[in-house]
Amino acid sequence: MRILTASLVCLAMLATAARAHAQETLNDVLSFLLINRSIPTGDFSRDEQAAARTRDAIAGLLGAELGTLPINSPVSGFTYRLDPALGSNVRATSSFGPFFTERSLTGGRGHGSFGLVYSQADFTTIDGRNLEDGTLLATASRFTGDAVPFDAESMRLLMQTRMVTFLGQFGVTDRLDVSAAVPYVTLQLSGDRVDVYRGSTFVQASAVASASGVGDAVIRAKYNLLRRGASGLAAGAEVRLPTGNEENLLGTGELVVTPRVIGSLERAWLGVHGSFGLGFGAPAGEVQYAGAVTVAATSRITVIGEYIGRRLGEGGRLTEVVESHPALAGVETIRLSATQEPTTRGLLTAGVRWNVGAKWLLSVSVMRAVTTAGLNARWVPAITFDYALGG
Repeated sequence: MRILTASLVCLAMLATAARAHAQETLNDVLSFLLINRSIPTGDFSRDEQAAARTRDAIAGLLGAELGTLPINSPVSGFTYRLDPALGSNVRATSSFGPFFTERSLTGGRGHGSFGLVYSQADFTTIDGRNLEDGTLLATASRFTGDAVPFDAESMRLLMQTRMVTFLGQFGVTDRLDVSAAVPYVTLQLSGDRVDVYRGSTFVQASAVASASGVGDAVIRAKYNLLRRGASGLAAGAEVRLPTGNEENLLGTGELVVTPRVIGSLERAWLGVHGSFGLGFGAPAGEVQYAGAVTVAATSRITVIGEYIGRRLGEGGRLTEVVESHPALAGVETIRLSATQEPTTRGLLTAGVRWNVGAKWLLSVSVMRAVTTAGLNARWVPAITFDYALGG
């Protein structure tokens, strides 16, 4: 009876197998790879719903990840204050500050900067599941009581991002800064879905697509509330604009406003910085928090370590749903799906900022996830050039 049942499943699978074809957008590619499943489960509606949830979760996690990838603090590493004794502007601190965690100091009235950041990420896991080795289970059939499916479809998804971000900042007053960051994102996605029936392999679908364009731009403002030398407290706000193409996964399609509080404690060579913010406007509530330690190793080199955390109220988590086959007795169906639940992300960053000459800064950093939730790359390297204006 088991052999007959398995044979019927195999014949139906061969009859409905899907082949790869060109897609228009990256969202189409995900839909094609996830929704177009071929194992006959007896309930196409549930198949489609589970696959759509998975697609939306992956797209949402990618959007959240692009929001976390290096968009450096637009404030220049050079900060100035007016020295009454000298009657001129002087450097406010010997440190060049953190990469992504804002510090309470502002750049100074009439002082500005512009910069360019390049970063890249090759995503290797999603919620702890490997994306590269073809073991991401999409749909499977197994006999009740068996641990191993007799028919299983698995996927391989390769997602790579390359991002160039343009930064600009200007000191409106000694205590108020405004800044902007505009990322240009190149996203490549490829994948295939393979069915393995009792040791025999059938390629069900494959697709390749890429997209490039402006991502979600960021506008920021920061006001220094309290200043004691290089230490102090500031209030800031960030507006993330939906300028990225949502269908090509270059943006979230959401306007997000994030007010935050920023604190710094700096001494001659050591600085500690922290910030906390709440995001409003996204489909899920968002909490952002970050901390950094900076060490002025020399007058021209600052060594930095940072932790960046985000909590999404409905970040989306992948899950496997097991249900009995509605028509075949003794057969269970396993579907990859997703649930809406809080997701917490944690990232560690380390690197250096080097004053290579005059008012030029070269920054090199590497980022690594310390949590398994969401999309993760092994390493996210970034390099930044910025130039200070005025002073």
